[in-house]
Amino acid sequence: MNLPHPLPPTLPAGDDPAAADGRFREAMKASNIGMAIVSLDGVWLELNPALCAMLGYRVEELRGHHYSEVTHPDDLAISQNLVAALVSGELASVDEHKRYLHRDGSELWVQLNVAVMRDEDGAARYFISHMRDIRGEREAGIALSARVAEHGAALDASHRQLQLFADAVAHDLRAPLRSIESFSALLADRAGERLNDTDRDYLARIRAAASRMTGLLAMLTELSHVTRAEMRIAPVDLSLLADWVGAELQDADPARRGQIEVQPGLQVEGDERLLKVMLTQLMHNAWKFSGVEAGADETVRIEVAGEARDGVLALTVCDRGSGFDMRYAHKLFEPFQRLHGPDQGGGHGLGLAIAQRVAERHRGRLLAQSEPGQGSTFTVELPLVSRGEENADA
Repeated sequence: MNLPHPLPPTLPAGDDPAAADGRFREAMKASNIGMAIVSLDGVWLELNPALCAMLGYRVEELRGHHYSEVTHPDDLAISQNLVAALVSGELASVDEHKRYLHRDGSELWVQLNVAVMRDEDGAARYFISHMRDIRGEREAGIALSARVAEHGAALDASHRQLQLFADAVAHDLRAPLRSIESFSALLADRAGERLNDTDRDYLARIRAAASRMTGLLAMLTELSHVTRAEMRIAPVDLSLLADWVGAELQDADPARRGQIEVQPGLQVEGDERLLKVMLTQLMHNAWKFSGVEAGADETVRIEVAGEARDGVLALTVCDRGSGFDMRYAHKLFEPFQRLHGPDQGGGHGLGLAIAQRVAERHRGRLLAQSEPGQGSTFTVELPLVSRGEENADA
């Protein structure tokens, strides 16, 4: 690459910056980082050997030339904007990655630091530039990004295969469980009179175990669904969803009286399907542990409310049920961890894990507060404007 004849160097008015301080000039020569003094109109007035070696030229071949002659064409506009901002005082200094052209025509990436030198009156006089070759760093970064992407794709494929395996196992287990439940029911009907109390108890245990296993598979499938389902972000009326879930709970258990109070106007952005699953798990948890300590009055009382603050909706689901000891709260959201036995309403240990996963996918969190015999309050903190993982990662 041959440069045109250089322009006559135009030194800043008042003195020669390259001669004003001999020690600075000597430091420039000794530095292994490219350094230059540049006039306000973009002409190189002084360059050190490191900068010339970086670009593939001798000092005399660059001195007096305009920086644009060896700037990559795609970065010219950026350079012009930065120079204007420095001269006007909009920027005090510049730290940018920029492309130049080596003498052999190859692309050269540098980290460019530029500061403007001013006189006592604040008028701009000239620029001091530092340039560092970052081609190796960029190539290493690109290679690392490629490896990370490759490992990420392999991990995603592994997760998909594991999920397909889990789904297949769950599907194949349902058929024999249905058979166990069906034939156990037939046996109870046809041989009931010939069975003694112990036999009937054994048969009831078999049917209950099969039913419990069926429910566990359904919950595992639900956990899988909320973990990998594609999110469809839209405005969501949480009050409407809570009323819906409350009606379903009362329809499924009509023998119990229910008093479910839902605060109107609870709105967020999120995936409506997943948020309904979350509310179902939280309100079902409140339902099954309510009334246990109520004595003669076994009315289930659940309150769903919310408060918006700092861009977050704090949604609370409160009950007056049996509660739990906060010393064991760290186990609440772990799969298969139970703080209550089956006779106390304990389930599969997956409901709260499912609710927490939905909250996490919405970039929120799930908290709990309780006291034995005094009920529990679960708080879901959800961004009012969605920052769901698909929005963040896509």
